[in-house]
Amino acid sequence: MKMQTLALLFALAGPIGSATDAADIYVAVTGSDTNRGTSDQPVASLAAAQKLARASAGSEAVTVHVADGVYYLPETLIFTPQDSGSEKNPVVYKAVNEGAAVLSGGSKLDLDWKPYENGIFQAKTPDGLDIDQLFINGKNQRMARYPNYDAAKKTEAYQGYAADAFAKERAANWADPTGGYIHAMHSKRWGGYHYLITGKDAKGEVTYEGGWQNNRQMGMHKDFRMVENVFEELDASGEWFHNAKTSTLYYKPESGTDLSKATVEVVRLRHLIEFQGSARNPVKYITLQGFVVRHAARTFMDTKEPMLRSDWAIYRGGAFFLTGTEHIQILDTEFDQVGGNGIFVNNYNRNTLVKGCHIHDAGASGVCFVGDPDAVRDPLFEYRQKNDLTKIDRTPGPKTDNYPSLGTVEDCLIHGIGRVERQPAGVMMDMASEITVRDCSVYDCARSGINIGDGAWGGHLIERCDVFDTVLETHDHGSFNSWGRDRFWHSDRSLSQREIDKDPTMPFLDAMKTTTIRDSRWRCDHGWDIDLDDGSSNYDLYNNLMLSGGLKLREGFRRHAWNNIAVNNSFHPHVWYANSGDEVYANIFMGSYKGVRTPTKTAFGKRVGGNLIFGGSLTNKFGWDEGSIVADPLFVNPAKGDFRVKDGSPALKLGFKNFPMDQFGVKKPSLKAIARTPVIPTLKGYPSGASEAAANETTWLGASLRDLSGEEFSAYGVSKEEGGVALSEVRPRSAAAKAGLLDGDLIQGVNDRKITNLRQFNRLVNAASGTVVLKVVRNQQEIEVKVAL
Repeated sequence: MKMQTLALLFALAGPIGSATDAADIYVAVTGSDTNRGTSDQPVASLAAAQKLARASAGSEAVTVHVADGVYYLPETLIFTPQDSGSEKNPVVYKAVNEGAAVLSGGSKLDLDWKPYENGIFQAKTPDGLDIDQLFINGKNQRMARYPNYDAAKKTEAYQGYAADAFAKERAANWADPTGGYIHAMHSKRWGGYHYLITGKDAKGEVTYEGGWQNNRQMGMHKDFRMVENVFEELDASGEWFHNAKTSTLYYKPESGTDLSKATVEVVRLRHLIEFQGSARNPVKYITLQGFVVRHAARTFMDTKEPMLRSDWAIYRGGAFFLTGTEHIQILDTEFDQVGGNGIFVNNYNRNTLVKGCHIHDAGASGVCFVGDPDAVRDPLFEYRQKNDLTKIDRTPGPKTDNYPSLGTVEDCLIHGIGRVERQPAGVMMDMASEITVRDCSVYDCARSGINIGDGAWGGHLIERCDVFDTVLETHDHGSFNSWGRDRFWHSDRSLSQREIDKDPTMPFLDAMKTTTIRDSRWRCDHGWDIDLDDGSSNYDLYNNLMLSGGLKLREGFRRHAWNNIAVNNSFHPHVWYANSGDEVYANIFMGSYKGVRTPTKTAFGKRVGGNLIFGGSLTNKFGWDEGSIVADPLFVNPAKGDFRVKDGSPALKLGFKNFPMDQFGVKKPSLKAIARTPVIPTLKGYPSGASEAAANETTWLGASLRDLSGEEFSAYGVSKEEGGVALSEVRPRSAAAKAGLLDGDLIQGVNDRKITNLRQFNRLVNAASGTVVLKVVRNQQEIEVKVAL
């Protein structure tokens, strides 16, 4: 009866196979790998189906129909060039019913649970079992941890942190913490670090190794720390601990869980599916469609490889891992609680399509496109590494073709990104070219929603996306973030400025093609909505609705931003080069520009003007705001998120044009039905022409000093908690100039006393006599400057 029902199911799904027809192959959990793979004799595994598909691959179209059920992969399923289809005859692996065929990198355990103590149960596990993650009834449970997890603390580090997470006093209660993990935010909150506990030393201090997961090595945050996988910390519902030495699993079930009936699964595989080809011999024309992907192992301790002078380190891998492919499609697939990256497109890949997918609750990133550093000319990695700009290779573009290009992420729902790691993105591009991200909803991210790590080699397109609730646990970032610390860039801006003045093409040696961001909605409450950070160059930004953090441009060239709206915020020009070629016009900003370290008349770029400023004043410095006006834009219905302007709006006279407010985000009906949308902010009641409160300012020894405000700390490479006093307009031959202080310096200490604001600075300086020693941050490095009073 079961086989008759299965045959009927396959008949409804597509053409009936036969012993002589290899174009259609059938898989069912009730099948057998000794079967012929026909509708009435399905095979039981994808590996068996793959062998049958190879017989016809390329010569005729092949469809592998996968029936409902859970397919526990015994090992990674690897596709090689011999599995390739062709444009005319592709190979398709397709779930009969979307979302009902599950590919699992784990195992199902049949356990005999017995009470232990304090609501904890225990069960014997098979010998030699290594448990990285535990799933109960499909839900990922938490390793025993301190402090305990609190879902309500969404924007708090690790949803619960403690400065004493692995302190000696805490560890005194641990018999043997070996195998535990320390998770800690970066000292500046630029991502995080992870460490494996190796034991305790003779003094009782916890010993550990790791901390290589961030390319800006500055040590862990003193407060934002959490420890897990320590038996003595098993005290909350939903926590577990596995003692591999005694093969015993301990678990404290959540209320209402009947362990005698619960489905218990553990994770084994890092990668469920790999495509292994090369540029010379790629894997081609294979489609995977309609699956659910579960139980991929966490990989945070192998997130070691630094990216090009960004803050990132990565693990090259994911639940799906593609190397050396052309025309691979991943369609309508759900990546459910995978421990690391969802999809990793590695080195040479062309025309990869990820469409209609739901990627959620991933330990690391959703989709990554990452090329080979050896394809880059004069690559540098750590932030402080420097090229001799007089000797760099002046050949534009890549050295090889070993990088992803022409990939697309389209109509996808991506959320819950960075459940384990804290330097992730919904979609990430690094050493890649012409990647499109279209019609995607991306939210609930520990760091950025969409990230571009460098300028190599540009040409990306981001359109009609809805990106919000980002930078939730970190700092100094954006819903969209990019870096451009490419061949031309130097941490000492004057050095690169000198060479670029000689050769204005330098910023475009790597950022060859223009990256476009358009028709999208962004919201970041802990940074910027759009953050084009250090050196990001060659961008067109238009028709973007920014709901919270505004637009930041720093240290790049040829950024054209027009027809954008920044709600309750403005334009943030940080640390601009002279003659940058930037154009910012026909935008609607709320509030005056929030410039930091833009001290010269040549720093304004090519054109910054013709904007409408609502609730602020025009900026007269640097020749800015020619043709700008202060006025009410007359939004149509801001309370409902409709920020189009009415007929007669003064913005229209500046060249502003309305753009659609109802096309942001995912379009696929089943995903759109469950996708969240951002909270629309209440419009601040600015009267036209009102000015914003200025930061505290004073003059000292011929220099202007002031407190930092808002997100200005970012321009100095410090954290918001650290603060400081900013110097600007250091007059020539003044006492401050003679002491060696420069425009753009940040003072954080006076005579070994920390200061965070102008009030503290004044108190300490006024109490001093003779000479003071200032702790100064310059070019994101700490130096000492002695000043005679």
